[in-house]
Amino acid sequence: APTRNHPLLLLSGVGTNAIGYDLSPGSSFARYMAGQGFDTWILEVRGAGLSVRGSNLKEAQQSAHGVSEQMEAVANSTTSEAFAKSATNGVYSADPQLTDFPGALSDSKISPVKKEDDLTRLATVWDESKLVTKLTETFMSLSERLSGFLSENQSKIMSAKLFDQISKLLEDSQLSEGFNEIRGKLSSLLERRQSSAIAIQIRDLSQNLVNMIEEGQLSVSPQLFDLQERLFSTIDDFQKQLDLIVQYDWDFDHYLEEDVPAAMEYIRAQSKPKDGKLLAIGHSMGGILLYAMLSRCGFEGRESRLAAIVTLASSLDYTSSKSTLKLLLPLADPAQALNVPVVPLGALLTAAYPLSSSPPYVFSWLNNLISAEDMMHPELLKKLVLNNFCTIPAKLILQLTTAFREGGLRDRGGKFFYKDHIHKCNIPILAIAGDQDLICPPEAVEETVKLLPEDLVTYKVFGEPSGPHYAHYDLVGGRMAVEQVYPCIVQFLGRYDSVS
Repeated sequence: APTRNHPLLLLSGVGTNAIGYDLSPGSSFARYMAGQGFDTWILEVRGAGLSVRGSNLKEAQQSAHGVSEQMEAVANSTTSEAFAKSATNGVYSADPQLTDFPGALSDSKISPVKKEDDLTRLATVWDESKLVTKLTETFMSLSERLSGFLSENQSKIMSAKLFDQISKLLEDSQLSEGFNEIRGKLSSLLERRQSSAIAIQIRDLSQNLVNMIEEGQLSVSPQLFDLQERLFSTIDDFQKQLDLIVQYDWDFDHYLEEDVPAAMEYIRAQSKPKDGKLLAIGHSMGGILLYAMLSRCGFEGRESRLAAIVTLASSLDYTSSKSTLKLLLPLADPAQALNVPVVPLGALLTAAYPLSSSPPYVFSWLNNLISAEDMMHPELLKKLVLNNFCTIPAKLILQLTTAFREGGLRDRGGKFFYKDHIHKCNIPILAIAGDQDLICPPEAVEETVKLLPEDLVTYKVFGEPSGPHYAHYDLVGGRMAVEQVYPCIVQFLGRYDSVS
């Protein structure tokens, strides 16, 4: 194939690698672009930390595969119980409760008090050191590992959730008053910056709490029977939730500030373009990342080092549209996001697919979110749904939901509005929309397009009144994409990248 002067970076959307995968012969966007002479690279934004992972291609590949496998393993383990609870006679509930996810600390997690006459169980060894260690580690996690999660006040929310669970175990007992006193002291410590002195105080308070509960056990109070076992269970469940939050501790700005720049630098080092610039195509959140990059560069007065970009179904502001992504808005509450630290999108779609593709078609509306009628081959649609989505952290969703509020998408601190500086971009942009895209409707795409310099932006909506129509993923994987969308992109990029 002919070679181009600039390498091409493909950016996938949130929780998906669909833009890069060769899901069926001849349908892969990446293969097509490579066949047109573009040195094509794919960045699947499925995790964070590329800037600190691997210094060469082999290490980077091994790291990427390792992270992907870990994410899938966690997704499978964290959703199996949720689906089991949602299933009744083989049919999944259309509205499963979010608190059914492991780590949500629902009351059902706590073993009921067993009323036994045999008090010999009180002779069971009370492993004081083990419980002190568990409590201390949990409190230290709240104080240290979550100090930067979502906002400064979130560790307070998390600690309050744990304390509430312990309070329920101790209510209607003589220990309640003593626990509330310890709770107040712990809460005060957890709000401070961690130090060795504070760590010692936390351990001492953990020891006091264990001693207090031990005395309650010895009182043979019926309400406190099996308290040790239930307390262990509560702490274990809570620790699993903390571990999930830490494991999925990234947001949109991590992609923007760390992963995308790291990928671009790596591609430049490998491809060595003469002017040091890249071409880029972003689908869904991939396009949002490109817009956000241009906005940051405009604000800071620096070059983006991009020759031209194409965005597919992307916008910085969804407020004027009826996007179905507004369904994510309930998770905009930080407390709710902490209650459900990850959204296992891949596992959820995999479970729902049988009910969307066969009678009684309970979730048939899901198909319309992905593809318009008859626009994607059934086997391709099946592979897309079953293999190309992954788990999404609550932090990422929390930041993306700001795109549905006045002012549009903002940074994690909530003070920088990306659309405010997008007009300063100085590179050519092709913005593409699908006429039946329910996730990013044309009016959402236009909301960003109208802010761009008129002499640099080209806006194109694919789909005709009588058909064919384009939904969100049809732009990269639909039957007609290879005939209509891809050539349009190649023609546009060709204006700014000659064939040698």
